[in-house]
Amino acid sequence: MKKYIIILSMSVFVISCKSKAVAVQNNKTEVVEAKKDKKAIEKHYDNKLDFSTVYIKASARYVDEKQSQNVSAEIKIEKDKQILISVRFLGITMAKALITPTAVSYYEKINSTYYEGDFTSLSKWLGTELNYSKVQNLLVGEALEDLRKGDYTQTIVENLFRLEDQKEANIKKVFFLEPEKYLLQKEQISQPSENRMLEIKYSDTKVFDQGVLPTAIEINAIQPKGKTDINLNYNTISFNEQLSFPYSVPSGYKKVIIK
Repeated sequence: MKKYIIILSMSVFVISCKSKAVAVQNNKTEVVEAKKDKKAIEKHYDNKLDFSTVYIKASARYVDEKQSQNVSAEIKIEKDKQILISVRFLGITMAKALITPTAVSYYEKINSTYYEGDFTSLSKWLGTELNYSKVQNLLVGEALEDLRKGDYTQTIVENLFRLEDQKEANIKKVFFLEPEKYLLQKEQISQPSENRMLEIKYSDTKVFDQGVLPTAIEINAIQPKGKTDINLNYNTISFNEQLSFPYSVPSGYKKVIIK
């Protein structure tokens, strides 16, 4: 369970299925053709969610080379301030993670352990820079990186805008946008020399007053120790409610040191 919480809430360590972009109007499916667009990144950020809080109930499946688990997850986000993730099995809370811009904390019940620290040690352990914004972006379907700050080449692949960052030599970053609303469909971040790769796919988007949110997230992570797959399905979503973020480590738990 500890591994699940780490990868779910911080799956931004470095590192397909064919996809087709469609627009749904009046119960008819219309295929929108992707053509090169110099303003693709700008149009992508026109879709940014406008919310103060979001509350999500999700079902999740975790699979690695040793085990598979089906659990439920409760995700609370106060935009740009804090994220609370609770993982439950058969209605029992098995793990919790509280993430803020300056700190990361979690505890898990099976081994009675907890972690408290900042993003520095986690970034070193995961092999890439990690911060609050990346975790928040992952959960609401926005690009992990700020695409406006990169130097991207654009090509059309399987009717999607494929944006590849040209800035970093050691890390490969590729983002795929659909051509109708320029929503993020897939992103891949990899370090081939370190045998690390993260691929995130988004689907089943729903339109809310606050914007568009994907309700299905597929996370595929490869690292030297093996492969991990996580599938998140958002079952209930509500915006701008007054939320509480209760978090405290149960007594008697042992602190984990990440080096």
